[in-house]
Amino acid sequence: MLVLFETPAGYAIFKLLDESKLSEIDNLYQEFNTPEGAASVVKLKNFIKFEDTTEALAATTAAIEGKLSKTLKKALKKHVCKDVQDQLLIGDAKLGSAIKEKFDLQCVSNSNVQELLRCIRSQMDSLLTGLPKKEMTAMALGLAHSLSRYKLKFSPDKIDTMIVQAQCLLDDLDKELNNYVMRCREWYGWHFPELGKIITDNTLFVKIVKLMGTRDHAAKTDLSDILPEDLEEKVKEAAEISMGTEISDDDIVNIQNLCDEIIAITDYRTHLTDYLKARMMAMAPNLTVLIGEHIGARLIAHAGSLMNLAKHPASTLQIFGAEKALFRALKTKKDTPKYGLIYHAQLVGQSSTKNKGKMSRMLAAKAALATRVDALGDEVSFELGAAHKVKLENKLRLLEEGNLRRISGTGKAKVKFEKYHSKSEVHEYPVAADSTLGKKAVKREHSPSEEGPESSKRIKLEEEVNDVKPKKEKKVKTEPQEDEVDGVDNGDTSSLEKKKKKKKKSLQPETAEEVKEEIKEEVKEEPKSEKKKKKKRQSQMEED
Repeated sequence: MLVLFETPAGYAIFKLLDESKLSEIDNLYQEFNTPEGAASVVKLKNFIKFEDTTEALAATTAAIEGKLSKTLKKALKKHVCKDVQDQLLIGDAKLGSAIKEKFDLQCVSNSNVQELLRCIRSQMDSLLTGLPKKEMTAMALGLAHSLSRYKLKFSPDKIDTMIVQAQCLLDDLDKELNNYVMRCREWYGWHFPELGKIITDNTLFVKIVKLMGTRDHAAKTDLSDILPEDLEEKVKEAAEISMGTEISDDDIVNIQNLCDEIIAITDYRTHLTDYLKARMMAMAPNLTVLIGEHIGARLIAHAGSLMNLAKHPASTLQIFGAEKALFRALKTKKDTPKYGLIYHAQLVGQSSTKNKGKMSRMLAAKAALATRVDALGDEVSFELGAAHKVKLENKLRLLEEGNLRRISGTGKAKVKFEKYHSKSEVHEYPVAADSTLGKKAVKREHSPSEEGPESSKRIKLEEEVNDVKPKKEKKVKTEPQEDEVDGVDNGDTSSLEKKKKKKKKSLQPETAEEVKEEIKEEVKEEPKSEKKKKKKRQSQMEED
């Protein structure tokens, strides 16, 4: 059983003398306490030394990636494949799988093997004969430096470090400039407060203070190189009638020194902006064209690198910079934010308030595609970003005008589209309905809409008449009973009943008011007949 051991100076192949030691791993370190004990467990079979640092660096990078280097291939062919071994003990499992595919050797990599390699490393100086310790230390140091330079030079995560640093410095410069300008305005405002209201631009304000000094020199100072004529006249007129306090020469000197600092920082900021734009166009041209160099650099700085930004989906890129608001919304179960750093992009700023969410979502989707092309693509061009920007501008124009297009032709999309867009229905006159020859007469059924107010009135009248009829019948039935008891005026009551029957037959009122009036008259007539009956009864009783 052979053991492959990697060193900064080359590859060492050891032979395991006692295979049972591998199973008794707990007490293995005791065997390696002394060089003699280590020699009783393993024996150096071959040592393949690197010729120079370049070869060592190539072998190390290949081992890190889990690949076979040329030096290792030659060593395995020459020293391992000749002796048919059952197993090869190796520390890296990826490298073991690569060796198994290439040479059809059974490689073992587990915790026991790792412990054995650790013990061999502890007694490496005594086991590797013919290699001085100073030489081994020098090769290890050289390989470490070379590997560090290689990683910094060729790692895609480290190329955009300059962009991240430049953008962070720009943000810091903006904060400092704001503080300095605010201090200068407040300081000089005690002497000439009217100047701050006339000149709103910070750079112009600082330059005027630098040239003019105190307001007493305003009439003699030529400001034509900085200001137009109308503003120059306003400044000079305001200086003559200013209400500010007087300041000494030492005060104005310190204020002018502050103005020099502000002008110097402004010039450096302009230079740094040009540098950042050039670096962004070289590093991520599509992203720069699509959303601008400042927003692109902020996104890269927030993600850590361009490669990390390319790994994020569009939904994550959309809310970069609004993480606090996102988690607060999720915690309180409210609406999540629609945009983060991408809110400051030009396309989102041009859209109206109701369309900012839609535009930020579309812009984030295109920016994610552009970032992946910049990070993983071979060609360096900005054609993709420019094409996507034109498409987004056209969509923004359609959104602002209100003309929404159907993106999909499916049934659901059509229903959703037709739901919010009214259709104008045009009814044509049926010409075939003009001719009635050879057709049977069909009664027309009136629709509820065609029945006017008259039909509803008729329905109401019929219901009222039906309600009145039973009341009349009850009263009519009681009258003949009284007549039978008295036996008087049978003819009068019969005549009343006939009149009522005639009225019932002829009762077809046109309005509800007429029906009510007739009912009232009939009700009034009935009590009169009862009074007459009582008088007749009394007269008959007196005669008897």
